[in-house]
Amino acid sequence: MKYTKYLFLTLVLVLLLSCKEDQTGGTATEVNLIEMPAVGGVEKVSVNMTNRWIISTDNPWISISPANGVGATVCEFKIDSALTESPRSGVVLIQNLDTWEEREVRVNQDGFDYMIQVEEPEVEVEDYGEFGKRYFDVKVLSNVEFDVVIPEDAPWLTHEDYSLNLDRGLRPRQTTIRFNWNNNTRYEDRLAEIKFSPKKSIELKRNDKVQVLQSGAEPIKADTRAGDSTALVCIARGLQVMSSWNTAEPMNQWDGVTLWEEGMKGCTPEKVGRVKSAEFYIFNCKESLPFEVRYLTAAEELYFFGNANTFMRDLELGEDITMLSQLRRLTVGAYGLVSVPESLKNLKNLEYLDLCANNFQKVPEVLTKENFPKLRTLILNANQRNVVSDLSNDVRTNIGGFIDEPEFPVDLIKWDLDTLVLSVNYLQGKLPDFKDDDSVPCYTQEDINRCDSLPQFLVDRKIKKVMPSCKRFAINLNRLYGELPEWLLYHPALDWWVPESLVFQQEGRARNGKKAGFDNEPINMKYYYEVYPNKKLANSMNE
Repeated sequence: MKYTKYLFLTLVLVLLLSCKEDQTGGTATEVNLIEMPAVGGVEKVSVNMTNRWIISTDNPWISISPANGVGATVCEFKIDSALTESPRSGVVLIQNLDTWEEREVRVNQDGFDYMIQVEEPEVEVEDYGEFGKRYFDVKVLSNVEFDVVIPEDAPWLTHEDYSLNLDRGLRPRQTTIRFNWNNNTRYEDRLAEIKFSPKKSIELKRNDKVQVLQSGAEPIKADTRAGDSTALVCIARGLQVMSSWNTAEPMNQWDGVTLWEEGMKGCTPEKVGRVKSAEFYIFNCKESLPFEVRYLTAAEELYFFGNANTFMRDLELGEDITMLSQLRRLTVGAYGLVSVPESLKNLKNLEYLDLCANNFQKVPEVLTKENFPKLRTLILNANQRNVVSDLSNDVRTNIGGFIDEPEFPVDLIKWDLDTLVLSVNYLQGKLPDFKDDDSVPCYTQEDINRCDSLPQFLVDRKIKKVMPSCKRFAINLNRLYGELPEWLLYHPALDWWVPESLVFQQEGRARNGKKAGFDNEPINMKYYYEVYPNKKLANSMNE
């Protein structure tokens, strides 16, 4: 018993001495070096002590939690993202507050490499897509500002604005860039490589590219009846026509479509069964005419009218329609056009052109008698996208109506058309009298002798021979003012123009504040019939 008692006391003493030894030392950690990537992160470190301790560092990019304590604890070393391309190093000091013993932990962090990285380097798109749905998004991870470079031979690709917020030095940030693509009008696939070029001269560790592959269009067999039917369906699809045709029915039963038949004027054997004319109306299109119109190579007349929200559109006509040099009649009305291409002059056989109810700011420069030698009818009325009575108080500039024309378009009057309609626009200024314009001749005795309805008055008064062939002239509801010229007041066809409604009547004020309306507007047509005694009161409705 005595031996056992002494043995027990010895063990207790050994344990007490052991505890005392632990209390005077111990600053051990699991690691002495931390290697951290550029993006930063958290490293857990065990502090093995029984006494009080504290952790400190002079590096602001390193933080420790907890930074002090008693006994064994697991601490989190939080390392911020790097700010430069160079690596950096810092020291963390662990101190025992009872013995002042110290232990260092070194933290090494890599710097960022300059990079431009894309998530999907290959993109495939269809040959056709509806407007507003022809796009794809590319996610780009980068730590350098860059420009998007699209090849010059890929105008069918464009990109929208984007932003890259490099608010933490060189830490890569992600941005999403939206790319828009156009329908493929070719049968072949096409490929474009999009590059990303850094805005400053640096060496990139990684510089990804994006390969965009677009499939070719479905072939349309040109100059065939089958090709015409396919083109019509594709045009209706591109315009988003509200009510299209039942393709299960034969094409000669489609509403608004006329096919060539034997015996028709101008029909040739190769035209029989093909499209002679087609109408498209009530649609919702936000771009130029669909490219498939180029395949209607036998058509003499095409009619497009009634786009949704026309007054909000700023559309171009497109080049495809200008390839149809055989066209004789063309209507593109209420479409939202603000311009037509110079290549429209390719339509040398055009006899009738109606561009009414669009949004033109100026009369298209291509519309000249030299460019359209066979044109007899030009209709350009109702181009007001906004209704404004007093232009002098209006600050809007994009209101259509030929508002940017500095004066009345004189060249259109010199163009001896059968029909010229310019009603309901914002044409301003005075009508030209041509008195000092030697390029405009006066009526001659030969003219009187050749037409017994012309009075001698025209020669005696030296009336200018302006638009002698014109059977319909309308300029009403513009902002014209001043005096009516004699060539108009005594024009041989004035009574057929219904002048009280379609010529004399103006409204509102011009931009210079002038009140619209003609100072010498006649009260009635009595003066006219006194000059033309052989004429009777015209009734154009019965003719």
